[in-house]
Amino acid sequence: MKRPTTQQLQTQCDDFNGRYQVGQSVTVRKDDRSGVSTRTRSTAQVLGGHSAVIWLEGISGCYLLDRVTPVTAKAGATA
Repeated sequence: MKRPTTQQLQTQCDDFNGRYQVGQSVTVRKDDRSGVSTRTRSTAQVLGGHSAVIWLEGISGCYLLDRVTPVTAKAGATA
């Protein structure tokens, strides 16, 4: 599998940042495949030209953006 280019990674970050603000509720998939509920504490960014990442509350370091799923309101839900 070919690695994404820096531009593709930047586009992934830009798309995420355009849809979600810092503080967004998310679920992150950890190495053991468990899911952890948290919130973003940064915008998504390209790290070292090779990885799209984001920093999360209560978690040391950053996680690949591919492992982060935004938690959104279910269809039909009312505020």
